[in-house]
Amino acid sequence: MSTESALTIKLKLNNGIEAPAIALGTYNSEGLQPKVKDAVKAAVKGGYRHIDTAWIYGTETYIGEALAELFAEGVVKREDLFITTKVWPTHWNDPSKSIDESLKRLGIDYLDLVLQHWPLTFKVDADGNPLMNDGQFVPDDGDYLDTWKKLIALYKKDNKKIRSIGVSNYTIPYLERLLKETDIVPVVNQVELHPSLPQVDLVKFSKDHGILTEAFSPLGSRGAPLLKLPIVETLAKKYDASPAEILINYHVKSGRLAAPRSINTERLAKGFNSVPLTADDLKSLDQEGIDHPKRYVNMGFAKSVGYENWSEDKP
Repeated sequence: MSTESALTIKLKLNNGIEAPAIALGTYNSEGLQPKVKDAVKAAVKGGYRHIDTAWIYGTETYIGEALAELFAEGVVKREDLFITTKVWPTHWNDPSKSIDESLKRLGIDYLDLVLQHWPLTFKVDADGNPLMNDGQFVPDDGDYLDTWKKLIALYKKDNKKIRSIGVSNYTIPYLERLLKETDIVPVVNQVELHPSLPQVDLVKFSKDHGILTEAFSPLGSRGAPLLKLPIVETLAKKYDASPAEILINYHVKSGRLAAPRSINTERLAKGFNSVPLTADDLKSLDQEGIDHPKRYVNMGFAKSVGYENWSEDKP
């Protein structure tokens, strides 16, 4: 088994900036958000240099507390880290507000990457909070591409405050429209991606247009079900690696970013070793999803975006 850490691998974005290939995902279920502080500290001390969060996650404040302590302890400096956050569709018409709130919560003065979280628009109530109806976000009649255009304007105005901009949960038709109607190519499209959902056409389209694909839920969402896939277990034995290392290297060795999430501080402290997966190994992992596709993140409001392999089942 390789003892080289995969956490040191970086990929170049289309604006020339390098991003650590493996990010710590910080979405957590209600009630678990405070555990993110210790998770971030353990992850950074274990070698992580990329933190992925979002306005909607409710974890930015805890990440900010962790960062302040890490900086004070001299573990890392701000410039050692790559920090990503996302603009939720309730801020579709004013992403600057979302960005400023994220910066304040995180306790930093710039972001390495800002993503449009979904190509959707949602309404807000009189207080500016998400408007809900029976537990669901209420759609607005705005144009999702306006959010991207406003992010472009903010980026052009001050690319030291926002070093890169990208998108999340875009399908090919949405990317095609964006590329046709605007003059900045996203550096990243973050989507659900793993051997059970390889999204080969979307990944190829993005690559052909200089967009890096980033995988969320690379282990298959709650309970990490993909750790038990036969092909993953076979490759883990072949390389004397953990199933999680196979799943993460599946992306890294394919030139993609990955954002696994965890609040297990012991596991985070160990990081991920690099695994020399071959082209045939990567094809066999892709084939799993081509033959038996499964999407784990099936939020109701997102169905209109037009994903393949959509399931009505709860994730």
